[in-house]
Amino acid sequence: MVTSEQRPMLRFLIVQTAASVVGLQCWMILFNNFAVEIAGLDGLQVGIIGSVREIPGFLALLAVFVMLVIREHRLSALSIVFLGIGTGLTGLFPSFTGLIFTTLIMSFGFHYYETTNQSLTLQYFSTATSPLIFGRLRSLAAATSIVVGLLLYLMGMVFSYQTMFLTIGGLVVAAGIWGLLQDPTHQQVAPQHRKMIFRRRYSLYYFLTFMAGARRQIFMAFSVYLLVKVFHFTVTEITLLFVVNNAVNFVLSPAIGRAIVRFGERWILSIEYGGLIGVFLVYAFTDSKLLVVAMYILDHILFNFAIAIRTYFQKVADPADIAPSMAVGFTINHIAAVVMPAIGGALWMIDYRIPFVAGALLSLISLLAVQRIPRFPQ
Repeated sequence: MVTSEQRPMLRFLIVQTAASVVGLQCWMILFNNFAVEIAGLDGLQVGIIGSVREIPGFLALLAVFVMLVIREHRLSALSIVFLGIGTGLTGLFPSFTGLIFTTLIMSFGFHYYETTNQSLTLQYFSTATSPLIFGRLRSLAAATSIVVGLLLYLMGMVFSYQTMFLTIGGLVVAAGIWGLLQDPTHQQVAPQHRKMIFRRRYSLYYFLTFMAGARRQIFMAFSVYLLVKVFHFTVTEITLLFVVNNAVNFVLSPAIGRAIVRFGERWILSIEYGGLIGVFLVYAFTDSKLLVVAMYILDHILFNFAIAIRTYFQKVADPADIAPSMAVGFTINHIAAVVMPAIGGALWMIDYRIPFVAGALLSLISLLAVQRIPRFPQ
């Protein structure tokens, strides 16, 4: 599956992806408790920081200009360093202003790594191999998330927030420095354009990327809130659900990659969006706690199907367009992050079902759109 000249890049992506998951999960698991218990922030301030966290994703297209002065794999490793620095410093600045500062550092690192990670995978692995690599990396991320959760649980019995943030941040920085010392590239890869690329023939990719971002925001903003607010889940139940989700994705993610290779992007994305219509409608109308748990797990599984959007793009794109198009796509994906939580929150105040019905409608539109993908695009 992987040739000898591709192995250095695969090893590079494995280490950096694991470091990215470690840093992000540490921040996400600890942040809310730290913000309330130590920094004393209120709900409005936490919400503002949540919006600030998405700004670097919206600005991911600027990575194209950064790559004018630094090679892409170096930017990837440097992003991990910034993610580690932002995570490590979080515990040292327990104030609203301080947390905005550290969140921006952390988020720029995370989002720019995600941009370069996707780009490098599509550049260095063939259309027959890249879905398998994406699946392996998703599986690795799920396993790493479980380990980080257990590690922080044990550390929390002994150490302060400051020590936990510094320790995990230091490990992430070390992984980024290791990446800076590597050169996993080889000469058979097409040179990448160093400018923003918008092509009309990529319009379906742009549209599906935007819709995937909108769906992601509905899930992130309201699914867990639904479990807590409407179904009265406890912290222990949410934590257990987190572990189960990652265990399921650890097992299934490689199989999803193989399914893309075997059945093609149109079928896989059709299954995703058809399934999401049902998931969102169940979210909106079920009174069953067991059923909503099943939908939450299914929602997580279907989220991984979205890698087919990127592998579809790889098959139809000029090889030199991959790096700038991944950066542009990441920005398009995050447009919804700016507006969806606020709009969805206002609709929730009218009726909590409305955001989920809207999610089902967006999924239906996406289902219709993916029928434009050829059975096996070239």
